[in-house]
Amino acid sequence: MSTDQKGPRILARTFYTQLRASGYTPQQVIGIATELLDLVADDMKAGDKGEVTQVTPEQAAGWQPRV
Repeated sequence: MSTDQKGPRILARTFYTQLRASGYTPQQVIGIATELLDLVADDMKAGDKGEVTQVTPEQAAGWQPRV
C-alpha cells in the first residue's frame, strides 16, 4: 500500500475507533459515513466555485443519523 493510501486509511480507522469507543452503534457509524459522503458530493457539485459546505453548531447539535 502506498503512502498516499495509508493516510486516509489510518484516519478512517482512528475515526471509526473513536466513534465506537464513544458508544456509537455500527448503524450510527453508517449514518455518519453517509452524511460525510453527502457533504463530499455537495462539494463536488459546487465544482470550482470554491464553496465549502458549512454546518453551524446548531445544525451539528441537532444532527440525527439517517437510519
